[in-house]
Formats: sequence, C-alpha cells, structure tokens
Amino acid sequence: MRREISKEKNMAIFRGNVYILLPLTISIFFIYCGADSPKNPLPGRGGYGLDSFRRSVAEGPSAISANLSNNSSFVLASERTDRRDPLNDFKYYTGGWNISNRHYWASVGFTGAPLFVIAVAWFVIFGLVLLFTACYYCCCRRTINSYSRAAYAISLTLLVLFTLAAIVGCVLLYNGQGKFHNSTSDTLDYVVGQANLTVENLRDFSANLSAAKRIQVTNLLVPGDLQGRIDAIVTKVNTSANDLNRRTSKNSKNIKDVLDTVRLVLIVVAAVMLLLAFLGFLFSILGLQFLVYLLVLIGWFLVAGTFIMAGVFLLLHNSVGDTCVAMEEWVVHPSEHTALDDILPCVDVATANQSLYSSREVTYKLADIVNNVINGVANPSNPSLRYNQSGPSMPTLCNPFNQDLSIRSCAPGEVAFINASKVWSKYECNATTVNGFEICTSVGRVTPAIYVQMDAAVSIGYALYHYGPFLVQLEDCSFVRKTFSSINQNNCPGLRKYTKWVYVGLTIVSAAVMLSTIFWVVYARERRHRVYGKRHDFQERHVQMPDKP
Repeated sequence: MRREISKEKNMAIFRGNVYILLPLTISIFFIYCGADSPKNPLPGRGGYGLDSFRRSVAEGPSAISANLSNNSSFVLASERTDRRDPLNDFKYYTGGWNISNRHYWASVGFTGAPLFVIAVAWFVIFGLVLLFTACYYCCCRRTINSYSRAAYAISLTLLVLFTLAAIVGCVLLYNGQGKFHNSTSDTLDYVVGQANLTVENLRDFSANLSAAKRIQVTNLLVPGDLQGRIDAIVTKVNTSANDLNRRTSKNSKNIKDVLDTVRLVLIVVAAVMLLLAFLGFLFSILGLQFLVYLLVLIGWFLVAGTFIMAGVFLLLHNSVGDTCVAMEEWVVHPSEHTALDDILPCVDVATANQSLYSSREVTYKLADIVNNVINGVANPSNPSLRYNQSGPSMPTLCNPFNQDLSIRSCAPGEVAFINASKVWSKYECNATTVNGFEICTSVGRVTPAIYVQMDAAVSIGYALYHYGPFLVQLEDCSFVRKTFSSINQNNCPGLRKYTKWVYVGLTIVSAAVMLSTIFWVVYARERRHRVYGKRHDFQERHVQMPDKP
C-alpha cells in the first residue's frame, strides 16, 4: 500500500555555504543556504503556473517586474544597527544588518569598545602603578605612618562589599552560561532536525521519481525521453541531499564543539575569579602580605582578560539581537531585496522549474498511462487485451494537470489519487493463471497483477504530486521564513536574554575583582599600620609606666 505523505510542514533549509560562529546558532541557518545554485538560471518550461509558489507573486505580477528592474535593497534592522563605524571616521553606519559588510562588523565591534578600553587602561595603568610601587619600596626608605581607624574600617568594608559583588557576578555568570548553552543547543538541535527532515524528503522524492521510470501498466511505460530527464533530476536532487547531509553533520559537530568550549571557558572563568576573590579576601584578613601581592599580580592579568571577554560577549549579544530583528523583518517583507537574499538565493528559477516541471510531467504521464489502461483495456467491450473482464466500468483517475501541466480540476466520476486504490479494489477480479497469463474467473475489470501495477503508478504519482510544492518552497525560501519565524518567537528571546546575563556577569566579576585587587593592597597596608600602631602604643605605655620601689 502507498505511504501517506504529508510533508509540507516538515520542510527545512535546502542549501548552505556560509559558516558563521559569532551569531552562533541563529546564524547556523546560513550554513544551509545558497551553495549549489546555478549562476545562470534556465527559463522554465511549460505554462504550469510556477509563479504561484514564488514569494514575489504574493504581491502580484507587478511586484515581479519591479523587483527585476529595481536593484535597491531593503535595509534590515536599520534602527538597531544605527551605530558609530570606526572604519568610516566614526560616522553612523546606515547599511543595516549585513554580515558580508565589514562596516557592519566594525560598528558591532565598536559596541564593545568601552570594555576593551577599560581592559587596556587597567592593564597599562595598574601595571605602571605596580612598577612604580615596586621601585619605590626597593629604592626608597619606607616609613610607616600613623594608624587611622576610619581608613581601616572603610577599606575593610569596601573589600567585603567588592568580594560579595564578585560572588554575585560569578553566580550570574555561571547561571547565564548554563542557560546560554542550553538555548543555543536547542536552537542548533532544531536546525539540525529540520535539515535532516529535508534530507529525508529529498531522498524520498528522488526515490519516487526514480521508481517512476520502472512503472509499467500492461504494456505501457514512461517514455524514454522522460526517463532521461528523470535521471538528470534524480542526480541533482541526490547530490543536493547528500551535500546537505554532509554539511549538517560536519557543521553541527563543529558548532557543538565551539559551544562546549565556550561553556567550559566560562565555567573556568567563573570558578577562577570566585576563588581569586575569596583567597584575596582571606589572605588580606590574615595579613599574608606576600600571598596578597602574588594574587594582585594574577588578578592584574585575569581582570584584563575578563573585561575583554565581557566585550566579546557584548558584541555577541548585539549581533544576535541584530540577526533576530533582521530575520523578523525579512519574514514580513517577502518581496524586498535584502542582504539575506545574497546569502539565501531563494529565487532559483532553474532548479525550481526543473524540479516542479519534472514532478508534474511524471505525475501527468503516470495518470495518463493508468487512464489509457482503464479506457483501452479494462472498460471497453472490445478491449485491446482480453482476460475475461466484465462488470460495471471502472472510474478513471483524476489527472491533476492538463497536457500543458497547468492545474486541472477533477471531472465528475473521476477518482482522486488519495483514494483511487481503495475504489479500484472493488473492480479487481479473482483470476487464475493460464500459460503465464492471468484470466478473470469472477466479475471484475482488472486482474490482481494489473491492479498492483495501477496501484504502484498511483502511489508514485501521488507522492510526486505532493513533493512538487515541497521542492519549490525550498527554493523560494517560504519554509525558511517559517523556520525563521519559529526561531524568532521561540529561541531569540532566550538567546538575547542569556547572552546579556553572560556579559553582565563578566562585567560585574571584572569590576568587582579589579576593585578588590586594589583594596587587597589598601587593606593589607592599613592592617599593617594598625598592627604597628598597636605595637607602638603598647611600647610607649610600657616605657612611660613608673617603676615600683
């Protein structure tokens, strides 16, 4: 029996050539888009209304002509990407979301500039302070000033507050990286699942198209020239499916490795900074001056590196937000030429025409073969092939296409692909084999062998009839739009939220440990002065105490 086919909701992105890691799994979609499109599309064959499937037709034939004559592009995420461009004298960037434009990346990267500047300034200035301090202590005579209770209390209080802030930042960073990893992994799994469904559908379509060449009902076959065209389409579809499957496996593994590495780095950073803050606080309280200075040197490097990481995640947060907005606007502007069209060449006339034309041509021919058998062998009183057929006439099959492959409505009395086998089973006779040839022994219009051949033809035709729109929707990006809409609604909020958690957590940790590093030294100094002051006071009181006679 024929398999029930309802694949239109399971379509996914067809091709791929762009591998982008910064926007992470949102931009994973571009991996699957735009690899094998012919550079010189061939004109379509037959007037079968392919334009009804194209996104441009959503706004009428005039939109098609306008799009062909108008090369201007719709700017995606124009308001969100209105940033300073350091490559263009710090003028505002006006090109919108465009990952192939270096000015876009420069403007996104500039959003992280404050954190990068802080990292450099901290590294240079604090390094100079450490150098001058070391020179001072080595070359100059040190005198311990008097002890100040206020300075001691303030430095201790601030040290406690900054240590608590570092702990809060580490907790936020740890939770944020976990949520971020889960969100990106879910998005990646969704994309990979859609790609795998596409591979499955393409291979099923190819198998059905290839099987159509072997269809034979009585002595009727698919014409030889059509078999040659079927071979060409089968080869092309199989190549695309295999390429998509290879890219999906390779890129998903690479991206998972990147996500796992990012997660590990963030966990290590959170743990190290938390340990650094705790040990610095502990050693300062205990007065372990040498260990405090050692941690100050370590913190000097770690704080600069963590500020840089915060800037990178701020850049990532903005690029993810830009991509989500760009996808949303791309979905609601189906006829506009955008930067995404350069990555997703949706309107591939040659492939769309060839795929849909072949599926319709084969479907039409299979229905025609079956109807020729019904009208020429099963039903007539003087058939071309006699096997003792009798009884009421069989209904003919509804051919969904006219001879020019335009859409055709079913005539009264015709049976559709979906229930033809069930209806025709009532016209199957019991048969016996005589000299290798089946003869009906009961009332019926077709022998079991002919019924099986007709059922096979209908099954293949039914499959190809439903796979035609599937192929075109891959080519014109209509399902890409559905996929982008799903990601924008279900995944983008989490991606934007948790990338913000990560960069905020990194910023809090960096700032808290930076200030803690300063107050380790300040508190250690005040504690040393306090100890000296108490010892000095004790000695003075002991000297001033009168000797007893």
